[in-house]
Amino acid sequence: MNIYFSCSITGGRKDQPDYERLVNALMEDGHIVPTAHLADADILSLEKVVKPQEVYHRDVEWVTHCNILVAEVSTPSHGVGYEIALAESLGKPVFCCYREGSVVSKMILGNTSPGFRVFAYKNIDEAIREVRVFLKSLPGL
Repeated sequence: MNIYFSCSITGGRKDQPDYERLVNALMEDGHIVPTAHLADADILSLEKVVKPQEVYHRDVEWVTHCNILVAEVSTPSHGVGYEIALAESLGKPVFCCYREGSVVSKMILGNTSPGFRVFAYKNIDEAIREVRVFLKSLPGL
C-alpha cells in the first residue's frame, strides 16, 4: 500500500522519534512511504534547499497518488492540516494519531467522516498497533 505519512516539520520536532518508529513499522510491513524522509532527525536541513513551490507540487502529487494518509498530529502544523483536508477531499482514508494530553484541533477531533480515524496513544507502540488495525479494516486496499 502507498501511504503518505504526514507530521510537523517547521512547527516542532519533539515527536521525531515517534515519527521514525511509526514510519519504520509501516515500511517493515511492506508499505511504500514516499514521505519517510519526514521522520528523519535531519529533515530541516534536507528540506531547507527545496523551494516552497517544489514542496507544494511534490506533496500534492504524493497525496494524490497515495492509498491512505497517516498523520501524527501531536504538534500543530498548517501543512499537516492542509494535507489531511486534501486527502479527505480526494476520498482517501485518513488515520490521525496523537500523544494523549496533546492539544489537537477540534476540526480533527470532531471529524466523524467514514474512513477518518483519530486515535490518542500513551506510547507509540499503541499507535502502531492501531494503524495496523485500521489498514486491515479498509475494504479493497
